[in-house]
Amino acid sequence: MNCHCEKDKKKGQWLKIAFFCPQIALEAVSDVLAVVSGSGVEQSPEANGGAWLSGFFYLEEGDAAQTTEESRLLCEIRQKLADIFTLYDLVLPELQQTRLADEDWATSWQQFFKAFAIVPGLVIKPSWEEYVPMIGERVLEMDPGMAFGTGQHASTRGALTLLARCVASHIPEKALDVGTGTGILAMALAMWGAQEVLAIDNDEEAVRVARGNVVNNHLSGQVTVGITPLEKLFETYDLICANIVHDVLLTMLPDFVRLAATPSYLILAGILAGEQERNLTRHFAKAGFTLLGCEYEDEWVSLLLTR
Repeated sequence: MNCHCEKDKKKGQWLKIAFFCPQIALEAVSDVLAVVSGSGVEQSPEANGGAWLSGFFYLEEGDAAQTTEESRLLCEIRQKLADIFTLYDLVLPELQQTRLADEDWATSWQQFFKAFAIVPGLVIKPSWEEYVPMIGERVLEMDPGMAFGTGQHASTRGALTLLARCVASHIPEKALDVGTGTGILAMALAMWGAQEVLAIDNDEEAVRVARGNVVNNHLSGQVTVGITPLEKLFETYDLICANIVHDVLLTMLPDFVRLAATPSYLILAGILAGEQERNLTRHFAKAGFTLLGCEYEDEWVSLLLTR
C-alpha cells in the first residue's frame, strides 16, 4: 500500500475512491490518482487482466464542505479517467467511494514502505526513513503517494535503464522530459550529471508535484518544470525522453524531429511490445531515427533511438 499524508494532525475524514483498472492503463491511471490525491494510491495484486486501484483524499471538517469536496473530486476523477480510457478504447469503470475516519490511518501504513532500488544505482526513499547509500548509488526522496506508478512500473524502469545506458557514454548538456508526471526521469537525469533538464507536462497538478519533488531533492539548479506545450519549444536537445502512450508518441513525432539535436538520443516508453513497438519503430525510422536498443519487461518495451 502506498499513501502519504500531510494532514495527519487535523480532524476530518478520508475519501477512498476505488475501481478496477485494466493492466494496459494502470501506470497512467495510478499516476493521475497520485497527483490529484497528493496522498496515496493503493493497488491490489494484478488478476483478471488488471488490478483494483484506490485513491485516498482528505476531507476537511464540516458535513457541507465534505459533501461539496467529495462531489468535486468524483467529477474530476471521472473526467481524468475518461481522458485516459478513451486513449486505450476502454469502457469507463464504476467508481466506489467510501469515507474513512481520520484516526491513525494516515500514518500507520508508513511501516510498510521502505527504500527500494528502481534500477541498479538509483534508490527511492520516503522522507521519514534514513538511508545510507552504497558507493555509487544515487538517492531520490519521494514519498510513496508520489512515487507509486512511476518508480515501480515496467515502462518507467525501462526508461530509466535506457537513460542510465545513455549517460554512461554521453552526459547530455540539455535534456527534455516530455510528460514528466512526478518528475522522476528528469531528476534521475540531473542526478546522473545532465547540466540542464526541462521537464514539461500538460497537467497543472503534475507540474506542481514535480516542482515540489525537484525542490525537495535540491535539483532546482538543473531541472526546470513547466507546462509549456511541446509545440511552443524551439531549442534543441541532445537527449529527449517521453514515457507516455503509443498514440500520443506518434502525434509528437514532428516535434521530436524538430527538437532533437544532431546527434541526439531519444527514449520512448509506455509502449506495448509487438504491434505498437513495430509501428513506432517504423515511423521513427522514416523520420531519420535509428533504433539502438530495447528494454523489455512483461508486455512493455522502451526504445532507445538516435539520429
